[in-house]
Amino acid sequence: MSTDPAELSGPTLTPADGAPRRSIAVISHPDAGKSTLTEALALHARAITEAGAVHGKGNRAGVVSDWLEMEQKRGISITSAALQFEFDGVVVNLLDTPGHADFSEDTYRVLTAVDAAVMLLDAAKGLEPQTLKLFEVCRRRGVPVITFINKWDRPGHAALELVDELEQRIHLHATPVTWPVGEAGAFRGLIDARHDDVVVYRRAPGGATLAEEHRLTAAEAAAQHPDEVADAVDSMALLGRYDPVTFQAGTTTPLLFGAALTNIGVRQLLEVVTTIAPPPGARPDVRGELRPVDAPFSGAVFKMQAGMDPRHRDHVAFLRVNSGVFRRGSVYVHAQSGRPFATKYAATVFGRTRETVDDAFPGDIVGLGNATSLRVGDTLFDPQGPPVEFPPLPAFAPEHFIAARAADPGRSKQFRKGISQLEQEGVVQVLVSEARGDGQPILAAVGPLQFEVASFRMEQEFNAPIRTESLGYSLARLASDSDAELLAGASGVELAQRSDGVRLALFRDVWRLRSLQRDRTGLELAPLPADATT
Repeated sequence: MSTDPAELSGPTLTPADGAPRRSIAVISHPDAGKSTLTEALALHARAITEAGAVHGKGNRAGVVSDWLEMEQKRGISITSAALQFEFDGVVVNLLDTPGHADFSEDTYRVLTAVDAAVMLLDAAKGLEPQTLKLFEVCRRRGVPVITFINKWDRPGHAALELVDELEQRIHLHATPVTWPVGEAGAFRGLIDARHDDVVVYRRAPGGATLAEEHRLTAAEAAAQHPDEVADAVDSMALLGRYDPVTFQAGTTTPLLFGAALTNIGVRQLLEVVTTIAPPPGARPDVRGELRPVDAPFSGAVFKMQAGMDPRHRDHVAFLRVNSGVFRRGSVYVHAQSGRPFATKYAATVFGRTRETVDDAFPGDIVGLGNATSLRVGDTLFDPQGPPVEFPPLPAFAPEHFIAARAADPGRSKQFRKGISQLEQEGVVQVLVSEARGDGQPILAAVGPLQFEVASFRMEQEFNAPIRTESLGYSLARLASDSDAELLAGASGVELAQRSDGVRLALFRDVWRLRSLQRDRTGLELAPLPADATT
């Protein structure tokens, strides 16, 4: 396997600390083991001493990436989490993403901030619907994918069946980096194609600490497990070896096997991430022009998060450094408003914990505190260099709508503040209709779990419990001024406006929409993007 940096596309900026950067996301269907893998990667990098995921879903307090109280209670990831650590001299910015389809917007935003993705598959389930959707986002954005087949210590599909599924369903050819000796559930070890040897493991109790590894030569492994080793060697020979060109082009995927819960095969994945995942490269601005990584500082906000520190009403903007060097204390330009933005409070983020950072480089994720003036999709740049604005992040087409109001009218001020903050973070879209007014906004979401998050946070963080009313709408369209006039007085439709000035028409269903388009000549009603793949 070649790991020559010259084979990796795009110029690189050598940081002052001398450490190259890699920025990756972990994507998968729910319950494939994303948070467990995130913990295992951090454990192998010795960024943590014990993996919290071994406590299982009933007690996830130790899980670094699932730090929200609701995540720990529900046992699911509902928000992305950023972790930064170093491995073999490479700084890794790892973003764990929520797997549930209801949080697709959050995952999409994360995928705008990384240079590669690890696609996690359950050995027993293969490619699942949410995995397919997220892979298509990666393909359209040109994000190369490394594939890790998880839970090989349990019964599952044959390795070649999973490879064939990748080829047939998403036209992605797998090139093995590691390959299992023994079928799923009867795991003997891993052949490492880079060294042509076999790694066998002695598992740590409960998987809380690193599994003990021992390397065998091919001859030693064949003597112990002749049939399994022969089958593995033959299977690998059918598929060929890693090719950097086709990997970068998105037509092949380096393939690894393992079991994240018991820390098997995870070190090899981390080695692949730090050696063949692409480094930060030039990124297009709103005009489609590439901003070189060695240009003066610029960065894009891809996530807002409040409540990371329960002792303070903090408001953190997650910013990906796209070019130049970010320096804490500098005053940068907020591209959308033209106003200055001071960076006194800047930190690297590890789950919910933060450590002050003075300098950051392309690919790094910086948490900017007290960032109430920033929104998801905003750009910051150095006024000493050429101005730049990166493309805004799209708002997905919502399919679920509720009307919300303060349960206690005496807490209307807290209600308005909380709703505004949830909108700013992108937790839900907030619409205001003339019929209801801003005292009873419409919350719009891709999935109903977003409403649970909103309700939970309104009560826990803002002490402003809400009462909700489910609305009978399932479809939204962009409505022009002429559309609004034509829809006036129509039943089964409601007009509402987002804070960015966009007016939406809400319909019961597609049949009501088509009926109105048939009866009222001139209706345009442009569709919103249904998801990041449209």
